[in-house]
This record gives sequence, structure tokens and C-alpha cells, in this order.
Amino acid sequence: MEEGRKLARIGRTAKDPVRLRRAIVVLMSAQGQAVPDITSLMQVSADYVRDVIHAFNERGFAALDPKWSGGRPRVIGEAVRRRICLIARTSPASRGITAFSTWSLSKLRDHLLDRGTVAAISREALRRILHAGGVVLAEMTSVLVRRRVGTR
Repeated sequence: MEEGRKLARIGRTAKDPVRLRRAIVVLMSAQGQAVPDITSLMQVSADYVRDVIHAFNERGFAALDPKWSGGRPRVIGEAVRRRICLIARTSPASRGITAFSTWSLSKLRDHLLDRGTVAAISREALRRILHAGGVVLAEMTSVLVRRRVGTR
């Protein structure tokens, strides 16, 4: 009886759609609904319904929680990330580059690839690494100057 109340409460208050769907499946099963009826009402497969019910019977309410994985592991390690931030904080001249005075994402990316610091990196990945490391590249200033309003 207590399980039924708890399932009903989860069905009303769950913010996670996966947890909500699983709670409704278990609640419908506890109310005597057959698997084909649950599948047609919930628009899920019969295997999903059976898996949810068996998992709930084995682990209880912990089976309702989704197990999110951590995602893809980082390709560029922490040591390389720190090195990238260190290079970005130094001037290109200190690295023997005299063609330009400040780094841009494209120039820094090309330098990292040429020196073998990284095998491959996109400008967006580089931007995120620099942002996480607190590095701000110099902003470009426009050569064009706006005319004052009212002057000729």
C-alpha cells in the first residue's frame, strides 16, 4: 500500500521524464494492467515494460532512476590543457613568431598543430579550453572610426 502511494507521488511530481515513465509503468502493473495494455497506453515496447517491472522487483525504487553515463572521455588531457593555456598567455614573439603580435584562435591552433602539442583540435575546442583556463585572447579593434553625429 505504501509503495502504491509512493509510486503515485513520483508519477505526479517527477521532473525526470524517464523516472516518470518508469513509475507509471510499475504503477499500472501494480494495478493489474496487462503488459499489452501498458504498451499501447504508454507507447513503449513489451520488452521495456517487462524490463522495468523486473528491475523494480529486484532493486525497488532505485530501479526507477536512470543511470546516466559520464559521456565521452576527454581526448586532450589536463597536462596538455595547462600547456595550451600557458602558450596562449605568452606572446608569439617569445615563441619565435614575428609575423603577428597577438594570438588568435586560428593562429594558436595552427601553432599547436605544427609543434605537435596536439594531434588535432578544433577552434571551438580550443576556445573552450582557454575559457576554462581563464585565458582571454586580445580582442580585435576596428580600424574604422565612427564619425561623430552632427559633423561633416
